[in-house]
Amino acid sequence: MSLRILHIIGDSNPAMGGAIEGVLRLGDAYRALGHSQHLLTLDDPSDPWVAACPSPIAAMGRPGPRKRFYPVRAIRWLRRHAREFDGVVVDGLWNGSTLAARRVLPGSGIAYCVFPHGMLDPWFRQSQPRKEWVKRRLFRVNEGPLLRGAEAVLFTTGRECELAAQSWPGWHGMAEKVIGFGTGEPPPETGEMHSAFRAAVPDMKTRPYLLFLSRIHPKKGCEILLEGFAAQRDLRDRQLVMAGPGDTDYVASLQALADRLGIGDRVVWPGMLAGDAKWGALYGADAMVLTSYQENFGVVVAEALACRTPVIISDQVNICTEVQQADAGIVCRPETTSVAEALGGFAAMSERERSDMTLRGRALFARAFSMRETAARLIDLFADSAEMEKQLSYS
Repeated sequence: MSLRILHIIGDSNPAMGGAIEGVLRLGDAYRALGHSQHLLTLDDPSDPWVAACPSPIAAMGRPGPRKRFYPVRAIRWLRRHAREFDGVVVDGLWNGSTLAARRVLPGSGIAYCVFPHGMLDPWFRQSQPRKEWVKRRLFRVNEGPLLRGAEAVLFTTGRECELAAQSWPGWHGMAEKVIGFGTGEPPPETGEMHSAFRAAVPDMKTRPYLLFLSRIHPKKGCEILLEGFAAQRDLRDRQLVMAGPGDTDYVASLQALADRLGIGDRVVWPGMLAGDAKWGALYGADAMVLTSYQENFGVVVAEALACRTPVIISDQVNICTEVQQADAGIVCRPETTSVAEALGGFAAMSERERSDMTLRGRALFARAFSMRETAARLIDLFADSAEMEKQLSYS
């Protein structure tokens, strides 16, 4: 039976990072398994990424900076069309699309799941205390009822599930399910990919490099990465590529920090890399580094492993346990000294040790982080729900 799955998410802009990237890779996996994906978003229909999306989008937002705070059109669309789908996945929390889902789905008889994508992590409570007061009240009237009415609350790892249960009082009646996450199989490595990357960073020429590939945001530990890189003398022959979109003022502050640390001429800032340039960056890197203070999954980590690129990650990336147990990368604490030690440990590895690590990383990706497996679990969940509903209709 071919299923039609609707994903509700606030924004389909790829620059928003892991959640939408994961949703789009789920769509690829659905199609490979003979099913289809549709999106309901609060994008402006004229946003360029709407037309470029590989899955059909109902973009129900309005133009302007406040478009995501008015979900009226999304609520109407969902009431009209939700029953046309075999299952609904609500991706993320604390936004207008969540409000639309809460107004329509609980108690409707429509099979739906909620994928928080790390948004119940206690790190946000500690780092964003002003938002915490608002979120706790919203949880009572919006997020809580939405989660309790779901067929399942989906988590990428057991660690994420445990953190959510510890973080939110009144966490009862939740149908928790660890379903995994990941990404699709990367395209085969080509010379065009490397050329596209070098064209994006022409000043690098052929020098070896470490790669940061993510949103440039304070939670990503960018400062401690720069400080750790500057402190590690064994990396003086390498450059650091800080690739990703970010707030202009914040990026400028990081560039100033790199200059003060004496590494400004060894750090390059190409902005967001996509397509061949992104894959060329991953395939060509000595290692991919992500020293986040909080990271629910880290899609780019799975992508690096799939490309046989070693990873150096903090122990706040929720798949660090799997990486460490498989000896598929180096795990450090999100602090300068530990980051510097991890970078130094990598620099001291022999070529054979690095090669063996890349093979273990590729094997870990294949068994744990392939999005096809996550898609198959979701399809099974909704297929079981549809079969149960069919049996009840006959009774």
